[in-house]
Order: sequence, then C-alpha cells, then structure tokens
Amino acid sequence: MNILFICSRNEWRSRTAESMFSQSEEHVVRSAGTASSARVKVSEPMMLWADMVFCMEDKHKEILQKRFRTATRDLRIIVLHIEDEYKYMEPALIEELEDTSAPYF
Repeated sequence: MNILFICSRNEWRSRTAESMFSQSEEHVVRSAGTASSARVKVSEPMMLWADMVFCMEDKHKEILQKRFRTATRDLRIIVLHIEDEYKYMEPALIEELEDTSAPYF
C-alpha cells in the first residue's frame, strides 16, 4: 500500500512519519507539505500514487481536497489531529504518531 503523510512544510511532522514508517515491508511511505515553502511540495502525481493519505490537521485535508478535487474524490484521507508543536523525530511526536496511526496499520 502506498501511504502519503502530509503537513504544512514537510520539515517535522510528516517527515518524521515518513522516517518512522519507511522501514515497513508492507507499505511504501512518502511525505510532502501543502505550503509553497515546503521541503517537498505535494503534487497531483503524489495524490494519484497514494492509496491512503494521513494529514496532520484538518486544514491539510481541506487544502488537498480543494487543490486536487479529482485525485481526492475516492481517496481515503485520515486526519491525525497533530498540531505543529514538535521538532523532527522528537520523542513526543513519535509517540503521538504511533498512537494515532496504529489503528490504520
């Protein structure tokens, strides 16, 4: 399964998730950001590639649905409700990502 993690700038939250889950033998994991300043900017090909998308906040899901109407129409998008208050690979962020995404893996 192809899984895409989304946050704003793809620096801390989604990048941490990609690092955490990229070791999976069952899934291919990538990450991107919605902001124009994102390290890796989300694109329509990414959205078409993904089988499931995890957004950190509701605003990310709304942006994706607005920008990529066709690509998101039948796509499963889960909001994890993880605020932008962590640094890359911060233990509290890792714990929160594990807790919120575990039911889906």
